[in-house]
Amino acid sequence: MFDAKIKSEVLKEAVDAINILVDEAKINVTKDELHIRAVDPAHVAMVNFKLNKKAFEDYKAKECELGVDLDKIKEILKLVKSGDVIHLKQDEDKNRLVIRFGNLTRRMSLVDTAGMSDPKMPNLEFSTKATISTGELRRAVKASENVSDHITLMVSPEAFEVASKGETDSVDLRLPKDLIEELDCKDSTSSMFPLNYFSSMINAVNTPKVILHMAENYPVKMEFEIAEGAGWGEYLLAPRIENE
Repeated sequence: MFDAKIKSEVLKEAVDAINILVDEAKINVTKDELHIRAVDPAHVAMVNFKLNKKAFEDYKAKECELGVDLDKIKEILKLVKSGDVIHLKQDEDKNRLVIRFGNLTRRMSLVDTAGMSDPKMPNLEFSTKATISTGELRRAVKASENVSDHITLMVSPEAFEVASKGETDSVDLRLPKDLIEELDCKDSTSSMFPLNYFSSMINAVNTPKVILHMAENYPVKMEFEIAEGAGWGEYLLAPRIENE
């Protein structure tokens, strides 16, 4: 059973964060929160996402699974006005999700969750942690888009750096330690990532800062909050190894 009301801005933020990797998702519902964990079709990236009941205007639920088509929900959200409160209710008898806002009601069939995987979070040990401005990362990504299809993240005890190098052009961003909110790094690390994935992730985040966990030639973990701390998410992105 699931019956809840949520502000349109919060729902949009949550859907955008997950939809960059998958078109459909299995929502694990409990009496206290929603939890989604999914891997993109290419198995390059993972999202792990939780939304506490405090993020909702009203929340009544019992443990269940909801398979949702995120593309359909995004289309519905295009009709929503700013400030609208959206009523989401599971119709168990007809296996569908009923979405109401304003004078509009949309009934959407739920997706069968039987074929959806429940990926486990890999046990990773990171050597560095940096809290970085989302805006600065977006600037570096934007500047890199016409330069290369990959981006390199570098962390040292003195600075955090982003670099992208093509055949003729290059882009570099350097943030010294005094301009970073948090930098925990004993040994310098560097890893390269596919730009299209990293760009989608940082552009989906709607917070002033993100926390990056890294190690040498290792996946990057990007942590972020939504709904003023009532929601939390993380992305894992596999590195691109240059000699492959």
